Amino acid sequence: MSATRFRPRAAAVMAGGLLVTGLAACGGDGGGGGETTGSGGGTAAASGEGVDDGTELTMWTRAPLERQAINAVEAYNATHENQVALEILPNDDVEGMVGSAAQTDSLPDILAGDVVRIPYWTEQGIFTDLTDQIGSLENVDDLQEGHIDAGTLDGAIHTLPFVTDISVMVWNKDLYEQAGLDPEAGPTTLDEFVEHAQAVAALDQDGVAGSYLSGQSGGALVFTLLPTIWASGEEVLNDDGTEAMLDGEAAQAVYSAYRELAETPNGLGAGSREETGATWTAPFQEGNIGVMPYPYTAVTGMFEDAAFEVGVAAIPGVDGGGSTFLGGDAIGISRSSENVDQAWNFMAWLMSDDAQQTVFADNNDTAASLTVLADGYADADPRTEVANATVADGRTPVARNFNEAFNAAGSPWQLLIQDAVWGEESAIGSHNDAVNAVLAP
Repeated sequence: MSATRFRPRAAAVMAGGLLVTGLAACGGDGGGGGETTGSGGGTAAASGEGVDDGTELTMWTRAPLERQAINAVEAYNATHENQVALEILPNDDVEGMVGSAAQTDSLPDILAGDVVRIPYWTEQGIFTDLTDQIGSLENVDDLQEGHIDAGTLDGAIHTLPFVTDISVMVWNKDLYEQAGLDPEAGPTTLDEFVEHAQAVAALDQDGVAGSYLSGQSGGALVFTLLPTIWASGEEVLNDDGTEAMLDGEAAQAVYSAYRELAETPNGLGAGSREETGATWTAPFQEGNIGVMPYPYTAVTGMFEDAAFEVGVAAIPGVDGGGSTFLGGDAIGISRSSENVDQAWNFMAWLMSDDAQQTVFADNNDTAASLTVLADGYADADPRTEVANATVADGRTPVARNFNEAFNAAGSPWQLLIQDAVWGEESAIGSHNDAVNAVLAP
């Protein structure tokens, strides 16, 4: 199935992002049940589908998941009286804009954010308590748990899955064939990953490299490197997210693999050490990289548009197996919202199997509904089915200070990778200690 292209009916470029509104359409009046007060002071329908009465709602999401967010908003606006105005925030501006809006109580009605940042936002009271509403969903037990757990604090539930972004191993089948590799067989172990990358590197083609690494982007690095550790049967954090184990045996093997590629001519693409994440998906999209872990949300559009054939598989462990980083964004209703019942109407609709099918499955994206994930891809590209199969073995690391320890510019995790791959290997232990210092409560 080819990905559906979005053609906005009404769009206006704004400072800080893209505002998208759809034409009003007739929709059912999903009246809610009784009312309760949310943790942020908003009034929330205790159960049901919320209220669809023609209210204009505001919503923020971040740029990396723009396509999926637009698909969701357009589908909702086309079938409901309520209309959602979507603002796309540059990824690097999200934290500052949310912080400023929280201080002035001017957050949007609906807020989506990186799932690893949700625990901190929840603790800071950014979201309305939706425990009763979420508990009333007929399919609540069928929804992926990671994005719900991230927004749960002291038993109160604040968030639902929005966009599930998973990391997968991708390879350029054309380059594989030129390198004498089987284009239909990606790497199944860490050693095979290195061997395949080195085979492509040995082609010695101008601008072509075996693999690529976003060396200055902590977020991209956790998304691509941690799954190999999980697939090897090891953990990266303790249960309460206050201690890191980034100097374990599997982790050390991952660092050594990339160090070997860094020391191989054409092993890692030019700019890997300096890559901040702004353009880290581009080298593969341009056909210049043999094999690398990659965000699946960036893969689906390549099925028809890329000038080469793309292979997709789970990210392998040291000796086999596979895993994925269950990333993407969770979604909640902000404490600033005066339209909680109407905002819940959008969220309840989005969790329905019909919406999960239309918005996500029909566009080769990963659904949050496990039923749709299992049954809704009969006509999808076979590579989407391969990607979806990785979800069962995926993880979402949860820690209050995850952003500071891993994602933030200059984080101790980012510095660990810089030394482990290009610098002083003996510093790995001290960098792990630095991560622990940030994670500690």
